[in-house]
Amino acid sequence: MQEITKNVYIEDQFPGVTLGVIVTSRGLIQIDAPPSPEDARSWRAALMNLGGGMERVLINLDAHPDRTLGARAMDCTVIAHEKTAHMFRTRPSTFKAQGEETGSDWESISGLGSVRWSPPEISFLDQMILHWSIAPVVLEHHPGPTSGSIWVRLPDEKIVFIGDAVMKNQPPFFAGSNITDWITAVNLLLGPAFKGYTIVSGRGGVVTPSVIKTQLDFLKHINDKLNRMTTKKPKPAVTEKLVASLLTWFKAPAVRQKQFAQRLRYGLLHYNSRPSHVSGQFNED
Repeated sequence: MQEITKNVYIEDQFPGVTLGVIVTSRGLIQIDAPPSPEDARSWRAALMNLGGGMERVLINLDAHPDRTLGARAMDCTVIAHEKTAHMFRTRPSTFKAQGEETGSDWESISGLGSVRWSPPEISFLDQMILHWSIAPVVLEHHPGPTSGSIWVRLPDEKIVFIGDAVMKNQPPFFAGSNITDWITAVNLLLGPAFKGYTIVSGRGGVVTPSVIKTQLDFLKHINDKLNRMTTKKPKPAVTEKLVASLLTWFKAPAVRQKQFAQRLRYGLLHYNSRPSHVSGQFNED
């Protein structure tokens, strides 16, 4: 566990996403959960040593299984955007570890079996503020990676948790995205509103402006490529060629090359199969 400022910690030792926790006088504000319920229970036990008040809340930055599968094992109230909550209302109540390979991290975890989802109990549209101590914690809607993507911003401490808006040295998930909105969100991070902020990626921890700029350049590049492909169904050979060229953007270890290639392959095929993705009307399921 890494302390990035007093009472604000991150953890990236579990498979899946980078976790966050904010210690307040009222209790712990937790950001995302490990995909493995067993790891989630271990994480919950580790948090008991941080102090703070007795209450607990878990914020899901979007609906991706990598950050939501372990939510039930955290055993607390879950908060998310209304569009994320809607995603859970349209899903079966139980997740089964089978089906298409999407290049997600949960797919490398053995023994998951069936896991009951923990749908959000509290949701919001544009913004929600938690007053659990003197300093507010602001939840903000920033669509792009998904329709229900949110950020958690600590204005007093100048820290923001941005989920999958920026992913450090790994390809994004495109299947449920709107790249135009995504570019807008990343541009915001590079603007004056977030000058001096510590920016925490949901996959990679603290990121520098150069990492954010690389993400922006990649999104613009892929947006241009995909816009050229939207008038016709891409052939598998064309998709494979594009996947191979996109992988060169990432210095991924050899053991993850196959996973990252499948992530891009799955994302590209599903992104271009959505007839209305250009207009921003998209569905992640």
